[in-house]
Amino acid sequence: MPQVILTGFMATGKSEVGRRLARRLGRPFVDLDELVEAAAGKTVAAIFAAEGESRFRQLERGAVEEACRVPDAVIATGGGTLLDPENRRRLATAGPIVCLSASPEEILRRIGDPAVRPLLADPNGGSDRLARIQALLAERAPVYALATHAVDTAGLDVDGVVERVCALVEGR
Repeated sequence: MPQVILTGFMATGKSEVGRRLARRLGRPFVDLDELVEAAAGKTVAAIFAAEGESRFRQLERGAVEEACRVPDAVIATGGGTLLDPENRRRLATAGPIVCLSASPEEILRRIGDPAVRPLLADPNGGSDRLARIQALLAERAPVYALATHAVDTAGLDVDGVVERVCALVEGR
């Protein structure tokens, strides 16, 4: 049975949906950010702060490779994982990719503590997080569009998203 890969922007529910989906399907769950943190011995935010995004992306490539070796897994990617062509290739051959989405305003509402979201720091020194979210979404839209399936999470609780993803990957 192929793996199920969840992708999408930060705060669209990839990790929580992934955990519940894996439980429902009786499969292992793999969170790429958790693999990266275990490999580095520090949080994603600390990796970005101390070593930069390029080091994080290098660790992320190793995490994708490791995750793809877990049979039947439900894999939650980071929001930028698919920007890397090798990650896209590897994940696309592992199973269907389901992109979870939400509006920029909903993402901003869900973010919580921005300190754990290093990419929301505006490189130009601005503090408009909504504008930064919109810019990142626009940048990533072409790779998110490559997903096998898409689920808009607006108005859905986690179980509702899990149900939609199940229906898509099980062909219902």
